[in-house]
Amino acid sequence: MTPRGFDVVVPTSGRPSLGRLLRALASGGPRPGKLIVVDDRPDAATALLASVPPDDVPPETVVLRGRAAGPAAARNVGWRSASAAWVAFLDDDVVPREGWLGRLAEDLAGLPGDVAASQGRVVVPLPHHRRPTDWERNVSGLETAVWATADMAYRRSALAALGGFDERFRHAYREDADLGLRAVESGRRIVRGSRFVDHPVGPERTWQSVRLQRGNVDDVLMRGLHGRRWRAAAGVPRGRRPLHLATTAAGATALAAAAARRGRLARLALGAWLAGTAELTWARVRPGPRTRDEVLRMTATSLLLPPAATYHWLRGWAGLRRRLASGGPAHSRAARPDAVLLDRDGTLVVDVPYNGDPARVALMPGALEALELLRGAGVRLAVVSNQSGIARGTLRLEDVEAVNRRVEELVGPIDGWFVCPHAHDAGCDCRKPAPGLVRRAAGALGTTPERCVVVGDIGADVEAALAAGARPVLVPNRATRAEEVAAAPEVAPDLLAAVELVLGRNGS
Repeated sequence: MTPRGFDVVVPTSGRPSLGRLLRALASGGPRPGKLIVVDDRPDAATALLASVPPDDVPPETVVLRGRAAGPAAARNVGWRSASAAWVAFLDDDVVPREGWLGRLAEDLAGLPGDVAASQGRVVVPLPHHRRPTDWERNVSGLETAVWATADMAYRRSALAALGGFDERFRHAYREDADLGLRAVESGRRIVRGSRFVDHPVGPERTWQSVRLQRGNVDDVLMRGLHGRRWRAAAGVPRGRRPLHLATTAAGATALAAAAARRGRLARLALGAWLAGTAELTWARVRPGPRTRDEVLRMTATSLLLPPAATYHWLRGWAGLRRRLASGGPAHSRAARPDAVLLDRDGTLVVDVPYNGDPARVALMPGALEALELLRGAGVRLAVVSNQSGIARGTLRLEDVEAVNRRVEELVGPIDGWFVCPHAHDAGCDCRKPAPGLVRRAAGALGTTPERCVVVGDIGADVEAALAAGARPVLVPNRATRAEEVAAAPEVAPDLLAAVELVLGRNGS
C-alpha cells in the first residue's frame, strides 16, 4: 500500500506573498487532493484571494477560516480538514521551486511506516554583492533549522496520534520543534526530502529583533514540556540568553547602586553593562555590511535586546504553571480515544469467507480480553465491516446479523454495527478503503473520526481510517500483505496488544 496522495496546508495572515506561493503551486506536477489555505486574519473584512488573479489559484484550493489564534492553531484547522494520507505544510512566504509537487510525491512514496514526516529543504536567497545584514542572517537560519514547517509533510495518522500542533505556542516560534520532538519521542522518525523552497527575506523593520525576544516565553514552555535538554534534542543552538541576563543584571545593579549612592558598585556595574552592550553590538555589526544605517540600527537595538529577552524569559517562568495546566494538544497519543472501531473478519473473529453460519464463529486470540479492557477504560466499541457477499447473493443481510449476534454472545455488547453490503465495484462511499463506515460509526457514537482508532488486519482498514481522519492500527495475519505491514503507521501483533497500545499500556 502506498500513500493515497497528499494535501497541502498553508496558514496565512494575509501577506501579499501568498499570491506568489499559489502561482508556484498552480503550475505542473501531480496535484494535491486539496490545497487548504487557512485564513487566520483577525479581521477578514475582504475576501482572502480577492487580489490574486484567478489563473494563479489552483483549482483544488479550499479557503478555511482560522481563529486568529496563531499558526499552530491555523495548521490544526488545516490538517483536520485534510483527507489524504500525507499533509504538507508550507508557510505563506515561501516560493516552491519548479517541480516541487513532483519531488514531494517522490519524497513521500514508499516511506516506511515508522517515518512520521519528511522535511523539505529551505533556501534563503542572500545578496551576493555585500555581506548580509543582521535580519538577513536571522532569516537564513531557516536553512539549517530542524523540523521547520516552512516546508514539512506529516503523515495525517501521525498528526492525529500526536494531537497536532500545541496551540499554547501562539507565535510562529517553537511550535514546529515541539511537534517534531513529540514525534521522535514517540518512536517515529523524521527524514529529509529532496524538494526545495525559496524563502525570500521579508522587509526589515528597525525594532524587529527586539520584538522577536518574545520567543523566550516559548523557550520556557519548551523547557517545561521537554526538560532542560530540549535544545540538544531538537537541534536548537543555545543562543545568547545567559549573556543577556548578565548584561541586564549589570544594568539593573548600576541603577540600584546609584539610587543607593553606592558609587563604587554603581561604576563597576555600569562598566559591566557597557562591556556587555558593546560586545553584543560588535557581535552583530562585525559579520554585516557595516553601513551607517546598519551600525546605527544594531547600536540602538542592542541597548534593548538584553532587557527585552530577560523580561520575556521571566514572564515565561511566571506563567509556566498556568500554561502547563491549560492542557496541550487536544488529541494526544496519550489521551484515550472515545471509540475503537474494529474490523470483524480476521480481526475480531477468525475469517471464514462469506460466513452466514453463527456456529462457525470463533474469536481471534485475545479478543475477549481486549474488549473487556476497552470497556473497563470507558471506550466505546463498534464494528465496521465489508460484507460484499450480500451484493453477490451468497449472503443475506439476516445471515450477517445472525453472525453479529453470535459475536456479541461471545464478547459482550457492541455499541454499534456498521456494514457495507456493496460489491467492490459499486462506487459507494462506505466500502473500505472508503471512509464512509468510519465516519458513520463515529457520528453514531457521538464523536469524531479524530477521536477514534480503527483496528483492522488489511490495508483497506488502514486506508479507511486515514481517509476519515482516524488513527489506524494494523493487526496482521496470514492474509496481510508484507507491503501493507510496511506502510502501516502502527502495527500490533494481536488484538490485545493493539488495545494496550491504544490505551498506552504497552510495555508497562
